[in-house]
Amino acid sequence: MARIRVLVAEDEPAVRLALAELVRTEPTMELVGTACDASQAVQLSRDLRPDVAVVDVKMPNGGGAQAARGIRTVSPQTRITALSAYDDRANVLEMLRAGAVGYLVKGTSPRQILDAVRSAALGQSVLSAEVTADVIEELTGELRRQDVEAEQRRRKLAEIRRLLAGEGMTVVFQSVSHLQTGRVTGFEALARFDRSPGRPPDRWFQDAAAFGLLVELELAAVREATEHMNDLDPDTFLSVNMSPPTVTSAGLRRLMTGIRGHRFVIEVTEHARVDDYGFLNDALGELRSQGVRLAIDDAGAGFASLQHIVRLSPDFIKLDITLTRGIDHDPVRRALATSLISFATETGASIIAEGIETEREFDTLRTLGVTYGQGYYLAMPGPAPTERVRLGSTP
Repeated sequence: MARIRVLVAEDEPAVRLALAELVRTEPTMELVGTACDASQAVQLSRDLRPDVAVVDVKMPNGGGAQAARGIRTVSPQTRITALSAYDDRANVLEMLRAGAVGYLVKGTSPRQILDAVRSAALGQSVLSAEVTADVIEELTGELRRQDVEAEQRRRKLAEIRRLLAGEGMTVVFQSVSHLQTGRVTGFEALARFDRSPGRPPDRWFQDAAAFGLLVELELAAVREATEHMNDLDPDTFLSVNMSPPTVTSAGLRRLMTGIRGHRFVIEVTEHARVDDYGFLNDALGELRSQGVRLAIDDAGAGFASLQHIVRLSPDFIKLDITLTRGIDHDPVRRALATSLISFATETGASIIAEGIETEREFDTLRTLGVTYGQGYYLAMPGPAPTERVRLGSTP
């Protein structure tokens, strides 16, 4: 039977020597090396690949926890047993979370140390009696929390998969109107989820992103929205929110087949991170060649939207609700809106003001020269216009 290959990592020379001798005198074990600090312990583990590393909790160059994490990274098969003069719960839990399978308090008998090394080699956990009760209680609570979190994640994933299968997601439409003539020129599609009515739609997209399913969920929303294009006036456009990964996806290209590009507007929000503007511009260039237009959402909400505007040259710049709300009595908001209006005029873009909720806001924005607007003052989100007629409401 092969002997257990052991590395001893301890900064106190006398203790390190004693542990080394203990391992050497045990016929079932082989001492492969000794280390005096955390970085040396990691380096030796990379080179020697021991079966078990006995690691001091308080070592120079990062301590036992950092050594444990490093060892687990460079030599995943190495089992770690912590050895410490400290028996407090914080130190014990830190080492166990870092990857140790055992924790011994200095003063433990040589026989117990050797038994712990054998157990570690088998993947079994050994804790000194001094720390067992508190740690077991803490770990039990932590495992319960992890179980609860895991169950919540499973439920969220199951809900998202149901949405992707077409269950529980609908789309409503909010009109975009010309502020001078009152004519409806387009509609923004807004996803709604009936799985948890009190939960904002953006939270569903955030959860989908956490599971790597953001593109799939956004495409499902786009697909749902485009199915209603024939319900909209043919002289109006349909605007849909998308993240850059969705814009650049092959799935969007397939979905766009048969859609008249000049009626389709892609909205990229302030919150959408762009890692490569060149790649995104290439994808947008292909779509724009088909007549698709681009809107930058949430302009004025933060620096990112201004960067999107400069780097992507949008057809529409949408003033964020934080700018339009109260613009009738706030000179700062008016000044910023005026700057964006001037910029849009110079670049050939059109301004759409979001979140218009009062007559005073409407009058102020129109006076400033904002071309288009949307918001509760103009129209509430609802079904596509022809569906409203079928439901018996006003078209």
